[in-house]
Amino acid sequence: QVQLVESGGRLVQPGGSLRLSCAASGVTFDYYTIGWFRQAPGLEREVVSCISNADDSTYYADSVKGRFTISRDGAKDTVYLQMHSLEPEDTAVYYCALGGPPYSDPAWVKWDYWGQGTQVTVSS
Repeated sequence: QVQLVESGGRLVQPGGSLRLSCAASGVTFDYYTIGWFRQAPGLEREVVSCISNADDSTYYADSVKGRFTISRDGAKDTVYLQMHSLEPEDTAVYYCALGGPPYSDPAWVKWDYWGQGTQVTVSS
């Protein structure tokens, strides 16, 4: 059974940096996409960034381009989200999800597995 475990969320000051991790286990298929999503109170969940393990292609939401970087360690089945220049608007619960086909564009992916989420709070 596929399990996703997020970690790294915490309170950080505006302008600060944070790295989130998503560790996947129980994955039995070769190709997939892992995405980071976030949900702030009172708002709908939105996609932040995705990476395909088929070709390492990536996707970023406009709101995080130039500030966030997604990467993966195939040997560890772990995906990272490096976040810089954090803003209060980035405050949310961040979830990772796994699905396929292995496209980086989240619109083409069926997200079958979800983690429990990790809280990121950007505040002074």
